[in-house]
Amino acid sequence: MKKYSFFTLIILTTVLMGSSFAIGKIGLDYSSPLLLAGLRFFLAGCIMSVIVLVQKRPHPSAIKDWGRVIIIGSLQTAGVMGCIFISLRTISASESSILTFMNPLLVIIFGTIFMGNRYKWYQWSGVILGFLGVGITLGGINDFRIGLVFGAFAAIFWALSTLLVSRWGADFNTWVLSAYQMLFGGCILIILSLLLEEPFFYINKHSLCILLWLSIMSSIVQFAVWYFLLQKGDPGKTSSYLFLAPFFGVLTGNVLLNEHISYSLIAGGTFILIGIYLVNNNFKKKTIFDTSYPKID
Repeated sequence: MKKYSFFTLIILTTVLMGSSFAIGKIGLDYSSPLLLAGLRFFLAGCIMSVIVLVQKRPHPSAIKDWGRVIIIGSLQTAGVMGCIFISLRTISASESSILTFMNPLLVIIFGTIFMGNRYKWYQWSGVILGFLGVGITLGGINDFRIGLVFGAFAAIFWALSTLLVSRWGADFNTWVLSAYQMLFGGCILIILSLLLEEPFFYINKHSLCILLWLSIMSSIVQFAVWYFLLQKGDPGKTSSYLFLAPFFGVLTGNVLLNEHISYSLIAGGTFILIGIYLVNNNFKKKTIFDTSYPKID
């Protein structure tokens, strides 16, 4: 692939990743958070499920495998996205995106503790820089808001789901796993919405446009482009560009929501971006553990 095409697609997918925080926060004017997240991924999961069925991609046959898909969906979609949308009620899209994208840093820690994975010195340096950045970012926040906790839990759930996908993902077709984990996760979020909040969704052209954008562009298209890049290029090198996503999260939060960008947010975000770059990079051109997304089959 030509470098121009590669970087154009990298910018596209990371913009879609990062901008979903600001667009999701706008969507909360028309919907309760868990219901909006649930509808987003239920719709995306339905569309992708139809696609993988039409393409006749191999589906799981054992009940145990379907159970693993549900577990991944519970963490990756229900856990991560539920926490993100709840966090957006009390913190800015910028803060939520920075906290959520700590997940590659947590993968290094959890992978070492729970799975015995071994990482390079520069990856551990990235972890230290990343958490230093989190400390700087939170140090500039004058008041505690519960959204900060939910933002941190989004990163934790994402890291745990990444480790499970790294262990179980080889048994699944990537597109099938992604389709059904979104579908199951969306269903779980809708059920949680009925149980834990007073669900509402105001139907008008604005809310429908936001829902369709989040479901199609920020979920299906973003996913498809990202995996296309992982297939066409080196996964380690491609994953190193994940650091752009929180950058675009902060930028779109400022442009779309007029969110203030403080000096502590800039300084802390810079450390986090460098940390994410280090934990995902592959300086020695050897295969490293992809801390962000499941492997391509």
